[in-house]
Amino acid sequence: MLEELPTLVHLLKALQQVPYLASKNLYRVAAHFLEMSPQQIAQFCASLEVAKKQLAKCESCFYWKEVSTGCIFCSSSKRDKTIICVVETWQEIIAIEQTRGYLGLYHVLGGSISPLEGISVEDLTIDQLCVRAENGIVKELILATNQTPEGEATAIYIARKLKKSNIVVSCLARGLPVGSSLEGMDRLTVFKALSERRPF
Repeated sequence: MLEELPTLVHLLKALQQVPYLASKNLYRVAAHFLEMSPQQIAQFCASLEVAKKQLAKCESCFYWKEVSTGCIFCSSSKRDKTIICVVETWQEIIAIEQTRGYLGLYHVLGGSISPLEGISVEDLTIDQLCVRAENGIVKELILATNQTPEGEATAIYIARKLKKSNIVVSCLARGLPVGSSLEGMDRLTVFKALSERRPF
């Protein structure tokens, strides 16, 4: 049936190239675009073109910046340049910033080490991170990678690379979320809460 509509097939194949777009939503997204007015389509495409031209990754922390200006974190005089929080993706920076409790710098790895997905150390910005960390200014590195096997492996790799440095390497606290009960937690969460307990 679809083969009789080659233009629609072409659109669907293009949408399949978008990461994180679940296949069950493919037809809905296609319908959304097809039902947009010509003006809306033009505005959408223009926004993509402008973003592609005017946004670039910071050469230091790899967060997005406007091409015409400096990085909002690295160039800020209000940021503590002795602390770097290491995250897998730039989206996690937004989550941390929303807490308004962190005023250091960031470093975006671009993912985590995952041999099964073909992502190796060379595909990430770990070498650039080590160069930044060993510049004599940085005193602490906060490893805020995700609590997944890949995230843990990435954090361990970075910690080992910086083992001989004088930098304090820390990680986010793990365990029971605020407002939770023990009976509703999985075994691994409870185990981490117990093994990583701290003085009261």
